[in-house]
Amino acid sequence: MAQKIMMTESGLKALEKELEDLRVRGRQEIKEKIQVALSFGDLSENAEYDEARNDQGKLEARIRELEEILANAEIIDEEALSVDEISIGSKVSIRLVGENGIASNQIFEYHLVNSNSTLGKQSGSTTAISSDDSPVAKALIGHKVGDIVEVEAPRGIVKYEVIAILK
Repeated sequence: MAQKIMMTESGLKALEKELEDLRVRGRQEIKEKIQVALSFGDLSENAEYDEARNDQGKLEARIRELEEILANAEIIDEEALSVDEISIGSKVSIRLVGENGIASNQIFEYHLVNSNSTLGKQSGSTTAISSDDSPVAKALIGHKVGDIVEVEAPRGIVKYEVIAILK
């Protein structure tokens, strides 16, 4: 059984839109590229044809990936998200804890999303980070306001204090 993929309603809608666009516009564009490449004749040394077929393979792989994601999507009710504990879908405010446990002035706001979400872009002052790709997001899940969270980074352990869990 495939693992459920947690996402917001807006994330689901964005993936459905992308899938429809790839199925209609994307496939049409590839079809046209292949037709143009075929008009050049001999396929044995036709780089345009090879490239168009490569693009077609990538397009079809992305379509299959989106179909799999959507088949296993589970919608997060953002209104029902707890502000008591961090989970996928949570928006959090964290402060970098400096040397000797003294908090620095660096504050970050994150929206924890699934790696398949289309929310991986910065919106306003909140940056979406993937809960299954990001060490920070993985470390934050399950924590509460006031907790000190340790994250293993290339430069060593980095500590963050959870300042707020936002709606």
